[in-house]
Amino acid sequence: MTRVRLTLATLVAAILLTGCATPATTTASMQGDATRPAQSSGWIRSELYFAVGDEDGTGIIDDAQWRAFLDGEVTPRFPDGLTVLDGYGQWRFQQDGRLVRQRCKVLVVLHEDGAKRRGDIEAIRLAWKRMTGHESVLWARGPVDVSF
Repeated sequence: MTRVRLTLATLVAAILLTGCATPATTTASMQGDATRPAQSSGWIRSELYFAVGDEDGTGIIDDAQWRAFLDGEVTPRFPDGLTVLDGYGQWRFQQDGRLVRQRCKVLVVLHEDGAKRRGDIEAIRLAWKRMTGHESVLWARGPVDVSF
């Protein structure tokens, strides 16, 4: 019985050592293709900040309304990808100095710079203002180097 255990243990050890000696068959690389280059410049990171309540800090735009907006207005303009973050923010109304605090959605889109993409962003902002009655959608943008 002891000899069988010793032989089995030797066999298992040999198999494990063989696995350790086998070279890896794949390696990570920074290679891209025409639509997803390994590195690219001339791109913009756009962040749009959408309040998901009424302008006075009350009310809520629910997840179903947000999803419908995302599916109907954003995804058709940026079908290759985007990121949405949940946030919380505040701002002060210039007219009366009131401070408003509420939840928000932050849409992050990495895109090539150009008039077409700027127009797409403006169309998204306008659609949100029409849907909600909000006065503004903050758009922060800046150059970014990307790698896919």
